[in-house]
Amino acid sequence: MNKPRIFSYENLVVLLMGAAFGFVFFDRLALNFLAPFFVPELNLNNSQVGLLAAGLALTWALSGYAVGRLSDYLQNRKPLLVCAIVIFSVCSVGSGLANSFLALLAARLVMGLAEGPVLPIAQSIMAAESSEHRRGFNQGVVQNFLSSLLSSFAAPLALVAIGESYGWRNAFYVAAVPGLVVAALIGMFIREPSSVTQRFSRDRIRLTTMLKHRNIWVCAIVSCLMVPWLLVQVTFLPLYLVQTRGLSPAAMSIALAAIGIATAASSIVVPALSDRFGRRPVLSLFAFVGAIAPAATVTFEGPLPLMVVTLGIGYFAAGTFSLFMATVPSETIPPAYAASALGFIMGIGELVGGVAGPALAGIAADALGPSSPMWIAAALCTAAGLVCLMLQETAPRVLDRTKRVIAGSAA
Repeated sequence: MNKPRIFSYENLVVLLMGAAFGFVFFDRLALNFLAPFFVPELNLNNSQVGLLAAGLALTWALSGYAVGRLSDYLQNRKPLLVCAIVIFSVCSVGSGLANSFLALLAARLVMGLAEGPVLPIAQSIMAAESSEHRRGFNQGVVQNFLSSLLSSFAAPLALVAIGESYGWRNAFYVAAVPGLVVAALIGMFIREPSSVTQRFSRDRIRLTTMLKHRNIWVCAIVSCLMVPWLLVQVTFLPLYLVQTRGLSPAAMSIALAAIGIATAASSIVVPALSDRFGRRPVLSLFAFVGAIAPAATVTFEGPLPLMVVTLGIGYFAAGTFSLFMATVPSETIPPAYAASALGFIMGIGELVGGVAGPALAGIAADALGPSSPMWIAAALCTAAGLVCLMLQETAPRVLDRTKRVIAGSAA
């Protein structure tokens, strides 16, 4: 008797790749959720908080592209993925041991080196193991759904509670444990994607060759705009809600967890809509929607629950990340080079947007006021929505529908 479809190997890959990237962001965002605790103790200002996020983004970008290319060349993705997960988990302990800005920055730089390769390698494995009609859905779950549940919902509730009861250092120590468990599970149950290993050579692809594909450079530009849209908000929103809006750390954690639920829902809804209606229109629409969140953070004067709902609507833009970082590139370029393309798009977004975005937003917050980062975020996603209109459609269902229409017209 055949096993039920829910227990397929494809679904196992979705679960473990999603958990891997989920705990990447769990550890990465721990810094932001715990900021109200360690910022006063270490006497940090907004510029330094921005630099902590920017430093991690810098090393994340460099290692994401470099190790992504290495995994394409070696065609041996699983060991690299397991090693990366183990290293970034251990680095969370280093964050908890830090007693100064420089020590904390050093820990985040090393963490970025380990975390950068996880997404391009995980998504290249997912692309190889996905059914064609489920590619957008699978990659959305990997990049957004589980990461949102783990990092945007569970992390603020768990880490803030631990920080309040046992101190922020112990919260960082606890954050290291889940990644080690996921690394062990991947080592036991995930196999190297044979479809890629057997069908393609180990030739490297030049960056100039990748950039001849319009979708690759368009997605890279979108990444440079949407990555800082997200990172600027996750870096400064906890501090803004506590220091400017007057929420307690506990209330802040509940508000962010509620937003995390909306972000998780977006990872199902947005890629599924793109499978049906096309990557380009859905990407553009939800990038524009992203302006709602930062604008409402500053201007909304109603009750907190209604404000959280409004922010949640804006955070549906997070569902676009798997599309421009994974689905569209993997449908544009040969699978053997998927990790290189994904690493480049993620890396350039982190390098340009992830480094400059939080750093400049922190400087703006100190110079112009705490609401400045939110207005910067609103402008970034509006620009991204316009750039998305330049994409060439890649959704298989939409392309098949177009071919049938053309064939019918020709007949």
